[in-house]
Amino acid sequence: MSARSAERSWCVVVPHHASGARLARHRLAAVLSDEVPPPLLADLVAVLAELVGNAVRHAEPLPGGVVRVAWRLRAEGDGQHVRIRVTDGGAASPPRMRTAGLDAADGRGLHIVAGLASRWGVDRDGLGQSVWADFDPAEVNRPDLVAAG
Repeated sequence: MSARSAERSWCVVVPHHASGARLARHRLAAVLSDEVPPPLLADLVAVLAELVGNAVRHAEPLPGGVVRVAWRLRAEGDGQHVRIRVTDGGAASPPRMRTAGLDAADGRGLHIVAGLASRWGVDRDGLGQSVWADFDPAEVNRPDLVAAG
């Protein structure tokens, strides 16, 4: 196993609008389709859609009416490590997992993120907030292994 790792990053700005999630998903899929295995790409696209959708629905935009979407790919001996980061203008309260009733129309997004990513979190600074999700091959939780709550 090589001790070297290669790292690349991408950043795109999308509208603070429902169309922003679609644009971000398509861009990530186009860039990473030849870089990561298809099951990982599907998880990345799903998580990105949730994070951008949450930013549009629950947070303020960044100046210019946008959301910043970034991802970093680091290739190492055990596979592809990916971090997705979605930055918005912030909200009154930080993102948190909620309990959604069986008939609820929403409230499951961060459960999806937690089930697909190795870990996720929120960073706040003077510009707003960033919600990030890490995908590490040895640590990723598979949806079929997540206990029903």
